[in-house]
Amino acid sequence: MPRFYNQEELDRIHKAEMGILKDFMKICDENGLKYFAFAGTGIGAVRHGGFIPWDDDIDVALPRRDFEKFIEIVEREMGDKYYVLNTERDHNFPLTSTRLCIRGTRFVEWAFMNVKSDFGIFLDIYPYDNFPDNEFLYFVQKWRAWILSKLLILRSVDEPVIFQEGIKGAIVKEGCKLAHKLLVFLRIDKYDIYKRCMKVCKQYNNRKTKRFGYPCDTKPDWNTLYKKKTFPCVKWKFEDVELNFPKDMKAMLHNFYGDTYMELPPVEKRKTHFPYILDFGDGERVVSRK
Repeated sequence: MPRFYNQEELDRIHKAEMGILKDFMKICDENGLKYFAFAGTGIGAVRHGGFIPWDDDIDVALPRRDFEKFIEIVEREMGDKYYVLNTERDHNFPLTSTRLCIRGTRFVEWAFMNVKSDFGIFLDIYPYDNFPDNEFLYFVQKWRAWILSKLLILRSVDEPVIFQEGIKGAIVKEGCKLAHKLLVFLRIDKYDIYKRCMKVCKQYNNRKTKRFGYPCDTKPDWNTLYKKKTFPCVKWKFEDVELNFPKDMKAMLHNFYGDTYMELPPVEKRKTHFPYILDFGDGERVVSRK
């Protein structure tokens, strides 16, 4: 059963994340950077006009070139307010995505409770890279990147979040623990895994392709979008802003969640990043209990 916030905590997290989102949008709009929200943020917009009621994050993406420009600008112009958390800047960070975090806050998920990294309240930012038009080359790229991204997580975490249940779930958990021990025993360098993964992700960025995406998610083809179905983006209401989303929202959401994305999932399948440590930066710290 997933853990959930009390409403006051969740409201404060939503308010903090909307503040980050508005600054993100301002930088992108003022500098002509392409971006869009997707995944659960898209469901929230379509089904709820904002956050999914129990959700606690916002997912945005940029093409790799725009992503790199954004990182440069936000660190230069808003470094006093935010810091960028990714493996480039912190080799202990176990993900291939990037987080824009509020300085002075803490948000440590249960899965990362033993990871020595500077986790804060964040906006999730995903760089999208080109996928080749050739189906075989696409298959090879997405699976190589996906496997390397999971090895990066397992190098730091022995019990990552998995969604399998029953006997299959138990087998996967034991396999993760074994893989973690082996990677640690062999002293496999975390940053080396990350660099190899990035090389695979970026290998077609010097070519014109029809598709792009982020292959390092829960499934390697979840974040595969056709560019002509993404741009120009459309605006959907999300809380009190008009937020960019892929032009073909239905195709994007179907790719992630199938035909049932408008249905509320049962409680046991509702996902949050419920934290082990939550500190809003005002001296109030919540250490959650199992």
